[in-house]
Amino acid sequence: MQTIIETEDAVSTKIRELCEAILQQPQFQDIRQRVEAFTADPDAQRQYELLSEAGQQLHNKQHQGHTLTSAEIAAFDRQRDAFFANPVAKGFMDAQEEMHQMKQQITKQISKTLELGHVPSDEELSEGGGCGSGCGCHH
Repeated sequence: MQTIIETEDAVSTKIRELCEAILQQPQFQDIRQRVEAFTADPDAQRQYELLSEAGQQLHNKQHQGHTLTSAEIAAFDRQRDAFFANPVAKGFMDAQEEMHQMKQQITKQISKTLELGHVPSDEELSEGGGCGSGCGCHH
């Protein structure tokens, strides 16, 4: 029993060290700044909400078997273009994608380690493509 507790403590310590290392990365700091800029910009947030709602409405309409009109598509495209023309909004979306990629990389390395029983090589990480069981990214 003592060995299990010691192992859990050692793993927990290393996980905290990994988290600290991630927080110290300049790339992560940049991501956080872009997210914080977005959360401090109510106009960008409103653009995001409206774009999301419009996209959901179009998706629902299509899902119900209705055909989207060219006017609806053009209006959505204009709304999306305006959103991405906002540098705060674009920075936020880019930051979200970078954060997602970072999470995928971490998950993939940990999953492969548990699967293989050793720290995977670069070649082993590139095999199979996916991010690990349950990721849902469909690589």
